[in-house]
Amino acid sequence: MEQNGLKREMGLASALATVMGTVIGGGVFFKVASVTTEAGTANLTLFVWLLGGLLTICAGLTVAELATAIPQTGGAIKYIEYTYGKPWAFLLGWAQMLIYFPANVAALSIVFSTQLINLFRLTAGLLIPLAILCAVSLTLINFLGARVGGALQVVTLIFKLIPIALIVIFGLLAPAPVHFSLLPLTAAPEHNFWTALGSGLLATMFAYDGWLNVGSIAGELKRPKRDLPLAIVLGLALITLIYVVINFVFLRTLPLTALQGNLNAAADAAFQIFGNLGGKLVTIGILISVYGAINGYTLTGMRIPFALAYENQLPFSQYLRRLTTHTKVPYLAGLFELAVAIIMMLLGSFDLLTDMLVFVIWIFSCLIFIAVFILRRREPEMVRPYKVPGYPVIPLLALAGGLFILVATFLTQPSLAFTGLGLTAIGLPLYYWHQYMQKRTH
Repeated sequence: MEQNGLKREMGLASALATVMGTVIGGGVFFKVASVTTEAGTANLTLFVWLLGGLLTICAGLTVAELATAIPQTGGAIKYIEYTYGKPWAFLLGWAQMLIYFPANVAALSIVFSTQLINLFRLTAGLLIPLAILCAVSLTLINFLGARVGGALQVVTLIFKLIPIALIVIFGLLAPAPVHFSLLPLTAAPEHNFWTALGSGLLATMFAYDGWLNVGSIAGELKRPKRDLPLAIVLGLALITLIYVVINFVFLRTLPLTALQGNLNAAADAAFQIFGNLGGKLVTIGILISVYGAINGYTLTGMRIPFALAYENQLPFSQYLRRLTTHTKVPYLAGLFELAVAIIMMLLGSFDLLTDMLVFVIWIFSCLIFIAVFILRRREPEMVRPYKVPGYPVIPLLALAGGLFILVATFLTQPSLAFTGLGLTAIGLPLYYWHQYMQKRTH
């Protein structure tokens, strides 16, 4: 395996900060709306947040084995390519380019616009125009160069944690207007328990999204064998604790009916806890946090079609790999991602978009879990600086959880599942057609 020249300078503290910064995004503030709707009760809501965290820990520990054994730029795409071949790797890149990154930008732009309208009491008709303006502004900012986009990411990372800390600390200290019991674990009377569990779990996974990339820091750790599993377990365990506690605060601050389907639930809880002025300040913090999350997906997203075009794997590759003269940014790839995101904003809601991207990315996540078993058998001599602890139990738990999410989506949202599968599958004939055309022209 190539070691790609990365310096091993990161200790446990910086690894822990990277893991937490990668995963914590806008979902923690907005997924309470759909999780409470799907779960139907307060205690099942908290349970699926906990379950989502445990599944994420198992998944992160499993993928980290491949990250240390195949420490190449490209992460998950390279693990898929090494195990299954180029067509499958292209399919993941295609899914990220066409669904994952633009759907993240579209979904988070919609909630950014929703918060803005709620905060300044604007007309609801501005929802989509403001969402488009948000996505366009961040694309243009990233055209100024990776340094500018990266600096914005650092600033917004700080703001990301402030509203979470304030809501958790003051929300726990404030008197509880709402009371509920943690046991026995039940769904709402009109909900099937397992359907509610599956749909609720799927909804939480958007907030935990980002775990697939936590292994990418392996090549820069001083002691990857010790620090990588520690950073993943501690980082994801802390995130799980934060998510469970902040949702506990939401549930004890507002009635369940006030949370269900309400994308402004976090802001409403902030107004309840801090009063009018404090609520506005916390909501502004949430807005900055979401803006930063969109920036992260914009910054990374435009580099996916560029990377595929650089290897001449896409039609019109000669255009998609073009860079700006001074800042060396893939501007046509960025405009393509922006165009797809805008189409998604016009066609879908926040929950529809996030559920689709979670479903599609978990198909490839399951393939990556299986890859750990394949490579253990196929290449037992492969150098593995880190091996997943508790093998084969933890990879099997990650795989079982992933398959549960996929099956639950098929059963509860078949049209969404087939749409996601269809958009992904289009990539395969496109790949072979482009390969055929390449051979004809050479």
